[in-house]
Amino acid sequence: MITNLLISGYRSFELGVFKDDDPKVAVIKKCLKEEIRSYIEEGVQWFLTSGQFGVEQWAVEVINELKEEYPEIKQGLLFPFLEFGSNWNEQNQAKLMQLKKQVDFVEAVSHQPYKDPSQLKNHQAFMLGHTQGALLVYDLENEGKTKWLYQAILKKQEKGEYECRLIDFDQLQNTVLEEE
Repeated sequence: MITNLLISGYRSFELGVFKDDDPKVAVIKKCLKEEIRSYIEEGVQWFLTSGQFGVEQWAVEVINELKEEYPEIKQGLLFPFLEFGSNWNEQNQAKLMQLKKQVDFVEAVSHQPYKDPSQLKNHQAFMLGHTQGALLVYDLENEGKTKWLYQAILKKQEKGEYECRLIDFDQLQNTVLEEE
């Protein structure tokens, strides 16, 4: 049974999203909400992200909405390294600070500022080691940074049980068509 779920996916720039009111965000959030609700009803208690722009931050917002209906669920932001986001512009740093206040747990996997890519690899291993499944907004035909996480999930699945659900572009398109 999955009790801890990793949520990730495209960064906002990979989807051509540069404003929170972009119509694509509403579609992605609707799909996330449906899938997350399903996971809650299956017994997931903790939802973990690393706070990246795009899907991960939208997921935090969706889970906060669902907490009104399911107050027992928890979510954590687990950054890859200390001072994550410190090189972002003021507006983006403010948004990250706001998200930190909305979650139940905030921590950095590496307790040092960014030094090298090994911190990212260690973060990925930590996240996969502390979850039993992942929900990714990712389309196999449209690569993005999530490709590396997806490949690590496939390797983990070779060694044992680890569930991975994908929200792909077809599912997003079907959600748009349902709205019309």
